[in-house]
Amino acid sequence: MDGRTLVDLGAQRFDKIRGRKSLYIDKTGFIKEWWEYGSDVTLITRPRRFGKTLNLSMTECFFSNRYADRGDLFQGLSIWEEEKYRKLQGTFPVIFISFANIKAAKYEDMAYAVTEVIAELYEQNKFLLEGEVLSSNEKNYFERIQPGIEEKVVFGSVNRLSNFLKRFYGREVIILLDEYDTPMQEAWLAGYWDQAAEFFRSFFNHTLKTNNNFLRGLITGITRVAKESIFSDLNNMDVITTTSEEYAACFGFTEEEVFRVLDDVGLGGEKQNVKSRYDGFSFGTYRDIYNPWSIMSFVKKGGQYNAYWTDTSSNGLVNSLIQKGAANVKKDMEALLQGKCIKTRINEQIVFSQLDYSEDALWSLLLATGYLKVEKLECVGRLREKEYTLALTNMEVESMFKNMVKDWFGGETAACYNEFICALLNDNVRKMNTFMNRVALETFSAFDSGSKPSKQAQPERFYHGFVLGMVVNLSDRYQVCSNRESGYGRYDVMMKPYDKTDKAFIFEFKVIDLDEDEKTLEDTLLSAHAQIEEKKYEAELIAEGYLPGNIRKYGFAFQGKRCLIG
Repeated sequence: MDGRTLVDLGAQRFDKIRGRKSLYIDKTGFIKEWWEYGSDVTLITRPRRFGKTLNLSMTECFFSNRYADRGDLFQGLSIWEEEKYRKLQGTFPVIFISFANIKAAKYEDMAYAVTEVIAELYEQNKFLLEGEVLSSNEKNYFERIQPGIEEKVVFGSVNRLSNFLKRFYGREVIILLDEYDTPMQEAWLAGYWDQAAEFFRSFFNHTLKTNNNFLRGLITGITRVAKESIFSDLNNMDVITTTSEEYAACFGFTEEEVFRVLDDVGLGGEKQNVKSRYDGFSFGTYRDIYNPWSIMSFVKKGGQYNAYWTDTSSNGLVNSLIQKGAANVKKDMEALLQGKCIKTRINEQIVFSQLDYSEDALWSLLLATGYLKVEKLECVGRLREKEYTLALTNMEVESMFKNMVKDWFGGETAACYNEFICALLNDNVRKMNTFMNRVALETFSAFDSGSKPSKQAQPERFYHGFVLGMVVNLSDRYQVCSNRESGYGRYDVMMKPYDKTDKAFIFEFKVIDLDEDEKTLEDTLLSAHAQIEEKKYEAELIAEGYLPGNIRKYGFAFQGKRCLIG
């Protein structure tokens, strides 16, 4: 390889990459590992852009009898070193299905898109209509498979095709299914989850459980959708997630592979910078795994650094869950963005219906999608339950989340927010009140829980989101610290300037408490200041060397969407 190395960025067909002699990291060891494990059905989950589709294409090219004369595709790769695998290449009928493009806003559109995939699959195997393998009734069934067919026909379509191919070739079929969970995620976002779950439960039951004509099945996706949702009838499935040991080095690039590529293309001097920005993924106990999209993009762009991976998705689901999440979610995000870790339980079976209210479900999703990494795993308590210590995966992910938080204060709110910060730094309390009330008015609803908004929760959700905004927007000048106490009654924030001759700030947030004789926001404001003095919050700053005359103390009193600062 040299500076002219061809990088087929985003290419997902193994035969094209090999035919064009493009840059390719040898992952054919996956074929051997999968074949020798021997599971009837294997589900492998990995974050997006981690080579799932390319590995399935590679598997198809190796096993499919459509590629019986294409051993050249594997020459020079590790799988070709063993004679028994050279004899295995191109000897099975293979069915390859991809749900990657099924992203529909309505259930009817989703179901129709699946029929299009099935119709195309039958079109690829139209040769079966020739000869006498199929009866006249079976040929009529075959020709009925068109976009828009009935759902009950869709459910059994892959089963029937497997039967046809087995009789034609005299060998059982290998079934490959890529991005199985894409339509499920879209269904949850669009509000037709229950219908979609019922649809795919029937589809997978017919395709993989009652199908006696397939030899092995391989499924890939980003998340492990809970078995109760769509795999309830499937007992013969081996599930491999990001915490599993199997296939750890088969998806994504190892550090050795990345460094070798950098040397080969003349970018060896960038190894440590590449590591600091793009390293961080882990599968099982296997560390130092890199996202292929970022590395290939970096090479293709001649060594330019960018947020390549995180920029390839809108991250709408993650954004919505964090923005509208409970106060604890925002507090944990605050810690993560400050380079700290959080501890939580993980349930790798993603239950989409729990995402609105379960913090564990949210962190499980972020781990599965690659935005978090496991720093430590401990078994705690009498039952020895697993507790995970999690951190942001790398600088790319950190940058993505910071931009996400900035977008919360976007549009007209951004101007008010920036004006508030300017007023704060210039001790202009009148303008602080003016702009803070506008910010609160605009963002209360955005930070509230989407499906079941709560008037009581609004102030808490708001100021946790507001603190996150300060953590992100003032990170170049201030260390923004908040206490970890939940509830509406008390919430402290300290802004510590990195220049200790600059102003430091103490904030006390309080919601008006009518049971404590707080009849007005002014009363609540006085209570906030009393608390600052009683708790001697400034002592921490003075002990760290900040000048008492440069410490500003502000109370924030809330009543509904109204705020008073003083």
